[in-house]
Amino acid sequence: MWLREELLKSIWHVFTALDVDQRGKVSKSQLKVLSHSLCTIMKIPHDPLALEEHFKDDDKGPLSKQGYLPYLNTFIIDKVQEDFDVLEFNKICWTLCHKKNISINNLLITNNDAFKIWCIFNFLSEDKYPLVIVPEEVEYFLQKLTEAMGSKWSEEKFSDSKLQLNSRSCMTVWKMIQLVGTGAFTMGMDWSSVSMGINEVFQELILDVLKQDYMMKKGHKRKNWTERWFVLRPTSLSYYVCEDLVDMKGHITLDQNCCVESMPDKETKKCLFIIKCPDKSFEISASDKKKKHEWIQAIQTCIQLLRLGLPSPHREVRLRRREFRQKQMAKEEDLAERMKLLQASNDSNQMQLEAMRKKMDKVAAEAATEEERRKNSQSDLQDLLRQDLEREKMARRQMEEQVAQKSSELEQYLQRVREMEDMYHQLEEALENERHAKQDEEAMRKLQARLLEEETNRRAELERLHLQQKRALCQTQAEKCELARERELQGAVLQLEKVERERHGALQKYEEVSRNLERASHQSKKWKDKVAKHEGLMRLIQPGEKGPQRVTNWGPASVTDKELELRKKSWQERKNMHTQ
Repeated sequence: MWLREELLKSIWHVFTALDVDQRGKVSKSQLKVLSHSLCTIMKIPHDPLALEEHFKDDDKGPLSKQGYLPYLNTFIIDKVQEDFDVLEFNKICWTLCHKKNISINNLLITNNDAFKIWCIFNFLSEDKYPLVIVPEEVEYFLQKLTEAMGSKWSEEKFSDSKLQLNSRSCMTVWKMIQLVGTGAFTMGMDWSSVSMGINEVFQELILDVLKQDYMMKKGHKRKNWTERWFVLRPTSLSYYVCEDLVDMKGHITLDQNCCVESMPDKETKKCLFIIKCPDKSFEISASDKKKKHEWIQAIQTCIQLLRLGLPSPHREVRLRRREFRQKQMAKEEDLAERMKLLQASNDSNQMQLEAMRKKMDKVAAEAATEEERRKNSQSDLQDLLRQDLEREKMARRQMEEQVAQKSSELEQYLQRVREMEDMYHQLEEALENERHAKQDEEAMRKLQARLLEEETNRRAELERLHLQQKRALCQTQAEKCELARERELQGAVLQLEKVERERHGALQKYEEVSRNLERASHQSKKWKDKVAKHEGLMRLIQPGEKGPQRVTNWGPASVTDKELELRKKSWQERKNMHTQ
């Protein structure tokens, strides 16, 4: 069954070949010839006046493909029926376009093999123009080709080819034919095997051949059994005289009303099954039980797809690969957007930290200025307050070191988040704890700044009281007034000690918040170590080996090596029990 996109891809190659100047335009005379050829091969009545009528406003000069595409869809593609030969249509398009783009004489493959690669490219290419094929589809084609040639797919064997694919975002059909034809992908294999592999992949992907093999079929008139070459497609089961598919002896059309059932063995024939159609039934004999089961399963799959209205398995797999690539691209775009947001958040945090450092430097400068002023004005209280000032400097230095250390840890943590956010969702709880710890730390910093400000105000009040005391002492020598001033001074000292105790309490809360932050960071590191430890368990699943089939009394490949070992072990145990 043909699709509109596949027909347009083949016609696009022809249109590109006719575009000599590569300006996206073709003359009207060439379009007339192309339209007539397409109508002939598609069995559509050609109307030359329709082309003239469609381009009546553009009689002079070449015609653009934007104007030809509506004509092609309206007068040709929409009128196509499913009874025309799509393979012959592709051969005509190939004949019109390949001589301009590539020389078959310079390649080691035949023209027929190059045509098949061209058809496979059209099937696997993206539905956008100009036509290109993504590296994942090229690798899929190479894997199918390698398996068809009887070799094992190996990543190391095609390492150079993968480097060439990864260096380009996409590949054109002519470059793909050239690389396969020059041996860049086949690595010195026999060219007859390469040709057979290309033909097998072509039959599987383009001709929708799901299964083919020799089987015996019972005749309807003479009731004799004849060996035929059966070919299964999504909607039919054809049988030929031999593998060359030249002389077709019959055709079984599969639809929703068909069914396939297994039959008991007869004296003359084994491995029987029957295909029941509304008008006729067909009895077929496979070579062994395994092939019988495979044929029954394949035919049932085709009937089930027809009942569900689904396309052929290869087209369904191709759609799934495209949907997977689109989802991957969407995930990558979402990850890039989230990385940008994280970067912006990190920059904002850096700016906040820088502002905090500047503010702390300003506070330190103001404290130093205040300290110098107190030294000049409070000569009597300098000895009493020196020890407190040294402790304050030490606490401020420790706080600055802790802020610098926490800032460095924050930068490293944000870097790890940017690298592993998509894979390690289990770290969210640890990150939430660390975020709360940082908020508590910020609250403690604000509380400490407020306490420092209160302490500064208290000390200014002490200075004012001291000046008042000195003025009072100069005015009078009365003991009563002096004792009152001393009591006020002692009250101010007690208030200063109270403020000092509050500051110590704030420092203890700050240490507790730091310990919570350290525990949250330790928990995050523990999760990261667990994830890194389990990353070594992820491995790619490689295709299985194709070993030689074992021939037993039950037929070729009827049992596996493991089943044969189990039967041998059971027989040996029974023999030992009999001997005992």
